[in-house]
Amino acid sequence: MLQPYTKNVEQIKSDIYAIGQEIVHANKISLSALKENDISMLKEVNLSIKTLGMKSNEIDNLIVKTLALYSPEARDLREMVSYLKITNELLRAGANAKTFVKTFKKSFSSDLDHHTILEYAIPLLKASNLALQTAVELVNETDEKIVEAGYKKVTVEESKTDDLYAMLEKNILKLISKDIELSKEYFDVLSSLRRLEKTADRAAAIANLLVFAEVGGTIEQA
Repeated sequence: MLQPYTKNVEQIKSDIYAIGQEIVHANKISLSALKENDISMLKEVNLSIKTLGMKSNEIDNLIVKTLALYSPEARDLREMVSYLKITNELLRAGANAKTFVKTFKKSFSSDLDHHTILEYAIPLLKASNLALQTAVELVNETDEKIVEAGYKKVTVEESKTDDLYAMLEKNILKLISKDIELSKEYFDVLSSLRRLEKTADRAAAIANLLVFAEVGGTIEQA
């Protein structure tokens, strides 16, 4: 394999990993805020979607340049196509993280039942971010068995988020029925928490793309 090609691939993987870790870090701050029931901590989340978009475009341009210059073989082509799609998935995960912080911070007032919301919101955010973190870690993995095992771990966490969000939705609807005047705030909180479930979906998509890159097969839609 050509040395310049290998160098470009390593740069692409490094840059993708960096974007993923930035989003994971932001979600960890959000998780701490929920655990401490201190929404003011969400101000520490400094995630710029514009900056992430610029970084993503730089990666995409390098991928296209690499494809054009080095005409990679079938397996390498799968890898490049996967990375091209992963940057988009990470952008969507970043947007979800940003929207969660913005909406939750605005709607999570002292009038709401914090205990009922946080009982499931905390494990939801934890499972969602674990799914994303696991998927991002797989970017630097080349062992097919480890990649496949990582994908299974991500899908388990993604499934957890589905169940946790369903419980949250059920409980919040009960709260709304008891206090209709707070319905908008509760619906906004629910909407923000939906973003966490969507982040787990993006993580599953990333993990699936990495399996496709290493093993082949088909790309599943999350």
